[in-house]
Amino acid sequence: MGYHPFKNHVGEFSPNDGTIDFYLRINSLINKNSIVLDLGAGRAKWFEDDPCEIRRDIRLLKGKVKKVIAADIDDAVLGNRASDEQIIIKDGKIDLKKNSVDLVIADYVLEHVEDPEKFVEQINFVLKDGGWFCARTPHKYSYVALISSLVKNKHHTKVLKYVKPELKEMDVFPTTYKMNTHKDLSQAFDGWDNRSFVFRADPGYYFGNKCMYWIQDFFHRILFKQFSGNIFALLQKSK
Repeated sequence: MGYHPFKNHVGEFSPNDGTIDFYLRINSLINKNSIVLDLGAGRAKWFEDDPCEIRRDIRLLKGKVKKVIAADIDDAVLGNRASDEQIIIKDGKIDLKKNSVDLVIADYVLEHVEDPEKFVEQINFVLKDGGWFCARTPHKYSYVALISSLVKNKHHTKVLKYVKPELKEMDVFPTTYKMNTHKDLSQAFDGWDNRSFVFRADPGYYFGNKCMYWIQDFFHRILFKQFSGNIFALLQKSK
């Protein structure tokens, strides 16, 4: 696993933990009657692999809401133990009824979307009026996205194995970065109440090396937040 910068912190999580921040906001939008769709949920690798118990607890919505539906194009989703129901997305279509869910999550999914118009069309179809779309994704001009754009998709697995050793090959997918700026989101979700912002993330790709982590952390703090940040896309459909 290499260097763990927050090993000695109580709870072993960062004071600037993006996952905790993002999912606390989602927790504020749900109740026991909510139906949640987790788009691009995959096998829920965080549920299986994240060693931080408190982070898993905050992220786990199963049991807090009426139903969590996990959806993905990959049949690995059928083994998703963090959900109540699993569905396969075929030909870009989500097999759910119109206006059937209260909240849609797309965690590190937008960077993989090839057809934004079709993607938003599906979200708009299944989401109830007044429902929320919540996504986390690298900003298009973050160094992670810029480097990823320079590396051909077929080489992503090899590169990520080196810079982020804990990431498994089954969890690496091609990237497009077509929905990764505020302008992209405003155009795609025209007419929605847009509460999105850029979250200045902790270094995530530091080769498991202590010195590399602190060098990256220094630049995260002094450069503009888009360079190191994730967009937290929080959008409410019109009522």
